[in-house]
Amino acid sequence: MPDQLSRRSALKITAGTVAGLAFGCASTHKSANEIKGFEISLAQWSLHRELYAGEIDNLDFPTITRTRYQLGACEFVNSFFKDKANDYAYLSDLKGRADAEGVECLLIMCDGIGNLGDPDDAARTRAVEGHVPWLEAANRLGCHSIRVNAASSGSFGEQQKLAADGLRRLTELGAERELNVLVENHGGLSSNGAWLAGVMQMVDHPRCGTLPDFGNFCMDWSRQDDPDAWYDRYKGVEELMPYAKAVSAKSHEFNVEGDEVRTDYFRMLRIVTNAGYHGYVGIEWEGGDISEHEGVLATKRLLERVRNKMIA
Repeated sequence: MPDQLSRRSALKITAGTVAGLAFGCASTHKSANEIKGFEISLAQWSLHRELYAGEIDNLDFPTITRTRYQLGACEFVNSFFKDKANDYAYLSDLKGRADAEGVECLLIMCDGIGNLGDPDDAARTRAVEGHVPWLEAANRLGCHSIRVNAASSGSFGEQQKLAADGLRRLTELGAERELNVLVENHGGLSSNGAWLAGVMQMVDHPRCGTLPDFGNFCMDWSRQDDPDAWYDRYKGVEELMPYAKAVSAKSHEFNVEGDEVRTDYFRMLRIVTNAGYHGYVGIEWEGGDISEHEGVLATKRLLERVRNKMIA
């Protein structure tokens, strides 16, 4: 998502153009090779064990992104500074550290703030209102989006309508701040690509989009060993890409050739770029057989290898 274009003018552009900006198509300062490929960022969840253990601090994340991994963009998770959404001095410090390293703050992944598709209207309203401080925090960090969840209950269609209602309300608040509201496939019906694409159509707002995750297509984690609990990840990403404003390259395990064993990255990233997306693809390591550091590096190497083949 090109930073050269002012987000302050995004709402004045047509919905189709806004979608194009999200894909990076209007980045006039990129080379032909960069436009053909994609850029790489680091999702904070990749280091969640180190963060929860207190081995590293949230304030250090931009510096780690640059110095450890030589990357210029990062994605935060609100869990690691959940009491700081209204702490403007803290956010200013965090933004200053990112700026000092030349690291762009892309988005904040928001969890634990209530269900935007709650069947109870009052609870749904509280969930919408609970996300507002994180919109403000994202604005102060210079992010383009917050990532939310579309949890609900009821039938397939009922959940679509409820989730669309909560998302539309939150998106309108985000639009006032020139921010996007993105939904990730994150369990339940949100991991059904057709369901979530339908929600996007119901919301029908250029500021509401998706954040397709390569690995989160289990619709019932209590049955994660049952193939029937999984939605086809390639089909799901293809269905979500028309609305995508960010992408998460989930990784769990690598073989000796350096390929991710659960996801064919070459196939998946062809789906991503064939949809016209050439923005940031976020490294999100979640495996356990190697360290977080090694997992991030392995994912980065694979993304670079795929990108190099694309632009060759």
